Amino acid sequence: MNPAAGTALAVLLSLVSAAGYALAAVAQSRLAAASPAADGRGALRALLARGQWWWAVGLNAAGALAHVAALHYGPLTLVQPLGALTLVAALPLGAYCARRRVTRTEWRGALWTLAGLVGLVAVTGPAAPGEALSLRESLVVAAATALLIAALVPGRHHGNGGRAGRGLGHATASGIASGVASALTQTLTAALALDLPGAEPTWWQTALLAVLISGFATGGLLLSQAAYRGGFAAPLAVVNLSNPAAAAVIGVALLGETFRAGAWGWFAAAGASLIAARGVVLLTKGGGGGGAGEAGAGTRAGTEAGVGTGAGVGTGAGALVEGGAVARGAGSLPAARVAGLAVPEAEPAGVPLAG
Repeated sequence: MNPAAGTALAVLLSLVSAAGYALAAVAQSRLAAASPAADGRGALRALLARGQWWWAVGLNAAGALAHVAALHYGPLTLVQPLGALTLVAALPLGAYCARRRVTRTEWRGALWTLAGLVGLVAVTGPAAPGEALSLRESLVVAAATALLIAALVPGRHHGNGGRAGRGLGHATASGIASGVASALTQTLTAALALDLPGAEPTWWQTALLAVLISGFATGGLLLSQAAYRGGFAAPLAVVNLSNPAAAAVIGVALLGETFRAGAWGWFAAAGASLIAARGVVLLTKGGGGGGAGEAGAGTRAGTEAGVGTGAGVGTGAGALVEGGAVARGAGSLPAARVAGLAVPEAEPAGVPLAG
């Protein structure tokens, strides 16, 4: 395939990936708004029993596969910035599902966040290919990440402000978990190719890596689901920011990678982070409130619900959902069908699920 055709295919696959991730995020936020609150393992069982959840999982998987395929045909410097279009695509989709318009503040926030994210991706890519983490480094990174995620997933919060802050904490934890899963996947690939530094890995060490990758990848998905209880656009932006940031920290701290442009790259990264942070603040203040996670004005009644997810990643398996009941009227779930999801028009309000 000639270079021009390869680049065009990489762009197309990147757009497909962004669309898949955007639809998955909208589906997850709709599910967060539609699901009644529950405690403990019953919440996880209820989530796994929902067809909408598996649609979201499938869309995330499709987005990931398209992203990997795009990297096969195009350079990282092209594919990664195009992946940032997930937020731009998800914002109008989420607003459509909530039967409202995207506000000016939200568009401004999306553009600021997109600019900051593209800036971060542009300067945090390695100037030269880095090596994979060693098995020892992988275990240290996994343990430190688990502790960090435990700190980012706080206890109960009350009121809308606490719920929004909780959502951003879960979103940060989700992005970090996914970024670490990617770094560990690189190590697993090197282990399978017998290309890790030091002694040849044993079968149980390779199996342990696979278990850690599965735990962090699953945890990242569940944490993002929890994040959408506190809104939609702002948590999605934070997930997309914290993922490459976590990968960059690992690369610089352990793999000998450097920012592009040397010392100036640090200043560029700091500036891009500030720009992205302003975008997240604007998205948090956006007139749409919870974005796709809200079913529209007047469609929630009773106690506002909050979700806390951390299955298998630093918070204990099965510690899923905290909060109250969500009362919904028929018609409060308008258009999760954008992702091909069949959502019931009405459900009993506040019915506790079996644990």
